[in-house]
Amino acid sequence: MNIPRDTRGTPRIGVLDQSPVIRGSSPVEAIRETVELARLAEDLGYHRYWLAEHHAITALADPCPEILVCRVASATSRMRVGTGGILLPYYSPMKVAEVFRMLETLFPGRIDLGIGRAPGGDRRTAQALAWGDYSGAERFPEQVVDLVGFLDGNLPKEHPFAGVKVQPENAQTQGQGAPEVWLLGSSDYSAALAAQLGLRFGFAHFINGHDGDSVTRAFRAQYQPSSREPSPFAIACVFVICAPTMDEAEKLAKSIDLRRLHMAKGIDAPVPTLEEAEAHPYTERERIYVQQQRARMIHGDPATVRDKLLALSERYQADELMLLTITPDAASRRRSYELVAEAFDLAGQQA
Repeated sequence: MNIPRDTRGTPRIGVLDQSPVIRGSSPVEAIRETVELARLAEDLGYHRYWLAEHHAITALADPCPEILVCRVASATSRMRVGTGGILLPYYSPMKVAEVFRMLETLFPGRIDLGIGRAPGGDRRTAQALAWGDYSGAERFPEQVVDLVGFLDGNLPKEHPFAGVKVQPENAQTQGQGAPEVWLLGSSDYSAALAAQLGLRFGFAHFINGHDGDSVTRAFRAQYQPSSREPSPFAIACVFVICAPTMDEAEKLAKSIDLRRLHMAKGIDAPVPTLEEAEAHPYTERERIYVQQQRARMIHGDPATVRDKLLALSERYQADELMLLTITPDAASRRRSYELVAEAFDLAGQQA
């Protein structure tokens, strides 16, 4: 396992941004905050910045991360920028390949293409996105193979689209000049597919707080080297809230507790404010539910968060970590990323 760490054993760390919409703010403000947060993340020393795709969800503002990738990459100069991820079942593999070849041409050596198979919204919205022809993820493996073939210009001769010219041509030659490709998931399905195809893998611990370590270890054990990736490479995506004190982190986490309860009940609402979260009259059953969901989160003061992230990284055998932070206001969200960067001396690693 070749993990890029500093001399103290610190893994590289990135940011996963879902462009959250806090009650009282707007989606336009959320997108602007994403761009500003990306600038801050680069200054702090974060290695990657990924944008997520969601549809018709009031609390999350970004339905087209491929466009936001362009904006964020333009606003920064060093970080890798990508998607976490493009929901491939909705799209033509060739079109996705052309979009990301173009992004790689514009920002050479900085673009990541993370792909997933989840709908990213409700069934009716999925049908609307696919113009009534959404069939789920049944063809996902085939789509992934074709996407990589289009990116690298190496579709088999017997493929019905072999020889189709994918533009811009200067962004491909057997994976050189093409973006990194990551399969993303919260179960063993995408991990097994990534291992079979020789692609990078990202596990969504922020969705599934259980058994991720066994999934990523199986990915390594089953990995089949490819021309793109001679050895396995895994990233763990973790929900984190860091604050100056444990009490403050616990207070901020109440907003996410209520947000997750809303999701479980099918309530489509913005991310709750702290006042809203503290005023919610929880039933005993609801309290049990939100406490169970805490397994998907790491929160606390900087020393606690650092220790827990390092322990999770070792348990997962993760080459890198990616942090998703949502809090009830933009200032505490930024502060969380600042405190983690200070705890890991990310800026010092860049020097």
